[in-house]
Amino acid sequence: MATFLYKLGRLSFRRRRYVALLWVLLLGGIGYASSAAPAPPADSFSMPGTDSQKAFDLLDERFPAASAEGATARVVIRAPEGEKITDPAAKAEVNQLVAALGKGPQVAGVADPYKASAVSKDGTTAYASVTYKVISTELTDKTHDALTDATDKTRAEGFTVETGGDAVQAEQEMGGSAELIGIAVSAVVLVITFGSLIAAGLPLLTAIIGVGIGVSGIAALGSVLNLSGTTSTLAMMIGLAVGIDYALFIVSRYRAEIAEGREPEEAAGRATGTAGSAVVFAGLTVIVALAGLSVVNIPMLTKMGLAAAATVAIAVLIALTMIPALLGFAGKRALRRKDRKNLKSRADSKDSKVRGLTQPAAAHSTENARNTKPNLGTRWARLVLRRPVTVLLIGVLGLGAVAIPATSLELGLPDEGTSAPDTTQRKAYDLLSESFGAGFNGPLMVTVDTGGTKGAAAAAKTVGTSLAKVDGVAAVTPASVNPAGDTAIITVVPTTGPSDHRTEELVKAIRSKASGLEADTKSDVLVTGQTAMTIDFSQTLDDALLPYLGLVVGLAFLLLMLVFRSVLVPLKAALGFLLSVAAALGAVVAVFQWGWLADIVGVDQPGPIMSMMPIFMIGVVFGLAMDYEVFLVTRMREAYVHGARPAEAVVTGFKHGGRVVGAAAVIMISVFSGFIMENDDMIKMMGFGLAIAVFFDAFVVRMAIVPAVLALLGKSAWWLPRWLDKLLPNMDVEGEKMHKRLAPSSSPAAEDDEEERELEPVRG
Repeated sequence: MATFLYKLGRLSFRRRRYVALLWVLLLGGIGYASSAAPAPPADSFSMPGTDSQKAFDLLDERFPAASAEGATARVVIRAPEGEKITDPAAKAEVNQLVAALGKGPQVAGVADPYKASAVSKDGTTAYASVTYKVISTELTDKTHDALTDATDKTRAEGFTVETGGDAVQAEQEMGGSAELIGIAVSAVVLVITFGSLIAAGLPLLTAIIGVGIGVSGIAALGSVLNLSGTTSTLAMMIGLAVGIDYALFIVSRYRAEIAEGREPEEAAGRATGTAGSAVVFAGLTVIVALAGLSVVNIPMLTKMGLAAAATVAIAVLIALTMIPALLGFAGKRALRRKDRKNLKSRADSKDSKVRGLTQPAAAHSTENARNTKPNLGTRWARLVLRRPVTVLLIGVLGLGAVAIPATSLELGLPDEGTSAPDTTQRKAYDLLSESFGAGFNGPLMVTVDTGGTKGAAAAAKTVGTSLAKVDGVAAVTPASVNPAGDTAIITVVPTTGPSDHRTEELVKAIRSKASGLEADTKSDVLVTGQTAMTIDFSQTLDDALLPYLGLVVGLAFLLLMLVFRSVLVPLKAALGFLLSVAAALGAVVAVFQWGWLADIVGVDQPGPIMSMMPIFMIGVVFGLAMDYEVFLVTRMREAYVHGARPAEAVVTGFKHGGRVVGAAAVIMISVFSGFIMENDDMIKMMGFGLAIAVFFDAFVVRMAIVPAVLALLGKSAWWLPRWLDKLLPNMDVEGEKMHKRLAPSSSPAAEDDEEERELEPVRG
């Protein structure tokens, strides 16, 4: 593989104008296609096979006018202080509000609070439920404006009016400032790392082009493949991350090759052949992790994972072709000005040595001594090699301690009770909880289906009477029966809120009781509603966690065996990843569930951890962690294959890769940390979790635990059974075959050494 990529890098370097033009035309063509394509479909959330999804499908069939999956809004009205909502004047005002709400665009119906028994016992508060014909993402601006105008008019009369539900337009949306902060910090880190604006700009430019092609492709194919607009969210985040990483590593290797005295074209070929091989396998691990989301069996996650995986594949192709092409334009200007001067001095001293002049040779020797001063990565690796057991114990025990809170992990989905205190959704949630009880924010819908025969009303009455006696049920409303008389809906109000663990237990208790009720009433009894969907969603992800983890880690283990020709190195990589993810989950639980450091992070109210967090953290962090593992350890493997002792190989890996891996990790941490400043707790949680996971994995696992383990293993780290070595194809990631092929043209360093030996008699 390294030989093929070496040729590809040199070809891209020589044909740089055509390669760059090809990618620019591809970006423009796909961008035009996306602008001309039909609008992408709205988000459609479904969980095949779950009880709540079966019930929703049934309601769509039997109650088409009810818009079971349509958006909803709860408008909570509280009378002015000292007055009652049941007073004639207040009642008239509420009726006007209900009428105004009913005239809004896309409205399917409005429940009159006085007829629906939606008035609090103290008579101060009422709420009206608004149902829309379409899902929340299909609501128009006119619909949102109509809802706002109606509530503002009533609020102007002295009433407290707040709205909740998925029909309410979010005040803060994901993206924008967080992404700009990440890009800005990335630019600063790249400039510091490379010391050259040109070298720093290359990773950013190619990453933006790759993300642009990926996101535009998703938009262009949205209507054909049923990809919603939010499918591009994960693709944009991961595409930007890996795009910068992959270009960063190839540019860094190119600079190292130039520093050794090679010509730019040769340096680009060697950088693509060595670092590019690592890019290919690192990209494959990310693609495996993202495509593996398909095992969760939630269509929305499957599409998001596959779209992000495609964007990663584009990032790999751009890194292997466009980076060498752009390096062709940059040449030696990708180096710092000081490094270019050193190269020129070295070339001048080389000419002087050939002419037999000893003073420039001495100056060259002094310059070499100055350039070979150990860098930070070398000094750190030597420190770890002197105390491997101590470093290993501190790293493992430290991450293990941070992971302890993860043992009490509770999964759920954030509700409006965790929204920012100043939002109307949070205010509506609090008003309902105060006046009606926390359960009114998450009622359960129980469907009773008699299988096409009449009698649903009687069956629903029996079911409702039985459910009213279940612990945790605050109220059961009378059943609504469809015109055919074969399906009924019962609303069950819990005593606890939608994110409360006791509500989940109530859903389980109702479903357990349903089997007996089905036998008594000869009907199918299913529980659904937003709260039940959330519970089923969490359970589905929880059930898929171990299979997903096994699939991702198993396939990546095989890929890493191909890369490193070793059994213990991939095993160490997988175990280290699990340790860093466990520690990150522990930190997330401590902050967002327990409330530690909540004020510093900006958590308004601790609660259950978002159900998607473990899956997303495993997928995203695993891919990035394997990036760092591949880039760092591949350089060690390369040195070992070329004759270095195990300890020397570790030092070489950190000498050439430690600084770059650290910079890549800082960039990723910055990108993810930008989302911590968002007001939405769900976004904040994802940003914090991914940032802390990358920090643990890059700086504790890869920078400390990995060299400590390799130091203790010695040559055993690179052991592979002979039968397995023959069975596995040799991908030549470390470039051994490539170096043998290029052996006739000795490296510039070797040529200098030969010239030094030839001049010794003259100097003597």
